[in-house]
Amino acid sequence: MTWRYIIKQLAFPPSGLLLLLLCSMLLRKRWPKLTAAGLVISISGLYVMSLPITVEYAARALETEPALTPAQWPTLKQHADAIVVLGGGREVNDPAWQADQPSLLAMQRLRYAARLAKASDLPILVTGGLHFGQPPSEAQIMANSLQQDFNITARWLEGESRTTWENAAFSTRILQAQGIQRVLLVTNAWHIQRARWSFEQFGFEVISAPVGFLSGPNGRPLNGWLPEGKAMWQNTALLNEAIGAVLYRFTYQPPH
Repeated sequence: MTWRYIIKQLAFPPSGLLLLLLCSMLLRKRWPKLTAAGLVISISGLYVMSLPITVEYAARALETEPALTPAQWPTLKQHADAIVVLGGGREVNDPAWQADQPSLLAMQRLRYAARLAKASDLPILVTGGLHFGQPPSEAQIMANSLQQDFNITARWLEGESRTTWENAAFSTRILQAQGIQRVLLVTNAWHIQRARWSFEQFGFEVISAPVGFLSGPNGRPLNGWLPEGKAMWQNTALLNEAIGAVLYRFTYQPPH
């Protein structure tokens, strides 16, 4: 997975746009027109990708699943048999905790899943594999946080998966052995389309439980037209998700 990570980081913003800018400068004497085009594309791309207003409108295209309302939470047990929480990364060896911790993204999902579990009394499965092959798994880190921070015990841990598709494939082995076919799927709102599609390919009836919406009004000065570092990260995540949602339908086939 390391080589995939390196290629992905070099291709996606900001690295991809910075490499384009560098190549344009190196070729300025031989191909001045191509250089001018490269400069315009790279500088414009960096600006657009760093805007909160871009986050807002890009997220609207991906966040198609509505949020659950608190009034629905107590009734969820009538429609689902388990809550599945997808891993969202980790912070490595945080000195404050003397151990790896769930990322802020993962904590969004865990907090929401904990609230849903307490309201519905549904059991939880956490899914997420190793970080560049290094233990513990994301699933174990999430299970620890659920227990220590929310006093909830995860019933099942799936600690091998590296992708959203593998989240679904490997969770299937655990849940279907328990006769579970209906799941409440917790992940970020911009990720829910691809996650839901993946689990549905394995025969699950999925209720979406999106959290962490980015499509609301950005609330920034100048209506979000001022560049900021956080927006660059968010826009890159949204771009990755949009590409992934398309590629999944060509790359993966439903199991027979």
